[in-house]
Amino acid sequence: MTTAVLAPPRRISLRRTLRHGLTLAWRNISQLKHSPEKLIDSTLMPIVFLVLFLYVFGGAVQGSTHAYLQMLLPGLVAQMAMFATMGLGTALNEDIHKGVFDRFRSLPIARSAPLVGTILGDTVRFATSMVILTAFGSLLGFRFHTDPLSVLAGFALAYVFYLAVSWISVLIGLVAPSPETVQGLAFLWVMPLTFGSSIMVADTSTMPGWLQAWAKANPVSHLTESLRALMLGGPVGNHVWYTLAWAAGIMLVTFPLAMRMYGRRA
Repeated sequence: MTTAVLAPPRRISLRRTLRHGLTLAWRNISQLKHSPEKLIDSTLMPIVFLVLFLYVFGGAVQGSTHAYLQMLLPGLVAQMAMFATMGLGTALNEDIHKGVFDRFRSLPIARSAPLVGTILGDTVRFATSMVILTAFGSLLGFRFHTDPLSVLAGFALAYVFYLAVSWISVLIGLVAPSPETVQGLAFLWVMPLTFGSSIMVADTSTMPGWLQAWAKANPVSHLTESLRALMLGGPVGNHVWYTLAWAAGIMLVTFPLAMRMYGRRA
């Protein structure tokens, strides 16, 4: 007597893919519960950046630290959306070297689930940075000047952008030969985008011409100006649409590349 063996389905539905991704995301969150020291950088980095930039540049840029704080904090939200992704590629690269992703590939789960789960699980780091930054900024005197819905829209926009650029970090984690290399490569793309933008100074007209052009085209500048308008008031203009367009473009390029490299590397 022979027993028929059912072949696994070739394609996994979107619903099951999301469920697999959320399950693996919970795995990453559980690791943070057992190793809370992994959140130290997400906790301290917003405070360090806020204090350092506020009291070094505040008087020179705006004439007072209080006035500069109102302009700086929305920019730091954009900056944290970038910096929060830097540890993602390193953790992913370490899992690959430890053979964790080989185990994932042997499971009957969606092919993209390990990468999606890694990004969604890392969301805790981004959320921690946002809470710490907003709370500490409020203690120093920052105040929102718009309604709660606009503020929430600003944080949601930063989160969407964070999810998009996370795939750049994932791609680096997949192609880098070692976790140490990931950190160096991450700085090479994060630093020009963050510091070559309008985060520190809203008026970029004092910059050299080539840097002005870079800052105006920089997606981080568009995100920063969107956040300032949504949190402080004023016209949003096309900055939100440019930010969403950049996020969509980054996803369309990096997601298929990451999936291709994952098939080769993991």
